[in-house]
Amino acid sequence: MDHGLKALEAVLAIARRGSFRAAALDLGMSTTALSHSIARLEASLGVRLFNRTTRSVSLSDAGRAFVDRIAPAVAEIRSAMEVVQSHRQTPSGLLRINASVQAGREIAPLVMAFLRRYPDMHVDLVTEGRLVDIVAEGFDLGLRPADLVPRNMIALPLGKPQRYAVVASPDWVAANGLPLTPADLPLKDCLRVRLPNGALFRWTFERDGEAVQIEAQGRLTLDEAAIARTAVLDGVGIGFFIEQDVADDIAAGRLTRLLVNWTPPRPGFSLYYPGRRNPSAGFAAFLAMAREAAARAATIGR
Repeated sequence: MDHGLKALEAVLAIARRGSFRAAALDLGMSTTALSHSIARLEASLGVRLFNRTTRSVSLSDAGRAFVDRIAPAVAEIRSAMEVVQSHRQTPSGLLRINASVQAGREIAPLVMAFLRRYPDMHVDLVTEGRLVDIVAEGFDLGLRPADLVPRNMIALPLGKPQRYAVVASPDWVAANGLPLTPADLPLKDCLRVRLPNGALFRWTFERDGEAVQIEAQGRLTLDEAAIARTAVLDGVGIGFFIEQDVADDIAAGRLTRLLVNWTPPRPGFSLYYPGRRNPSAGFAAFLAMAREAAARAATIGR
């Protein structure tokens, strides 16, 4: 019976990603090979683990029960393998990191330096908007704004403080003028931002201890910063961004920054992970490099 670890990892990957194609990319194999592996496992078990249509993949009742039972066991096996690997002097293996898009850009230089230093290591950096349970979804590390890090995780501040930036196109400013306070913002021209959990983001401002929140009421609602940037450049309205997403446009004069005094620095990103008794050599090496980078950034910032 094909109950090898790879087959079980494949089941968990499909259940996690909801797609054979996405799971195959995660596992570094072809969609056809993955499909054949699952078919062999289902045949050996005598049950269908997944309900498949041309448009979707979902767990069957038997598949859901199977995943619930094997997930902890596979996690234990991974942990046991990490214990063995921790005795290697040279880090090797796979490190999986989950991050927001902006956080992924922040950590990319560190990942590249890590791969150059340790040629036997592989890194799978997944960027997505939704905040995931990194333990349940098989990640070693997460990287998010400090205020979004789960309380039960160990956190390491990484990178410089972030700021929000409120921007509009020069043409919009020429036609509407510069708002001096959040109360001056025409809410009907403010693009709405949908968060990964489906809620609408409330624009938050602060100055001299005074905090203000507004609810954008623009006709356009988006959940992707790159599309929102294009819309603002096109003069559709006012956008609310992480500063680094529009810094080049502000510097080049393509966008005009509004309410600068109302957008103070906010906590930067934090690298976080669950407590581990026996971290792998690769995990420990990456953390060591992250701490070095954080120490350098702190020294430069003084």
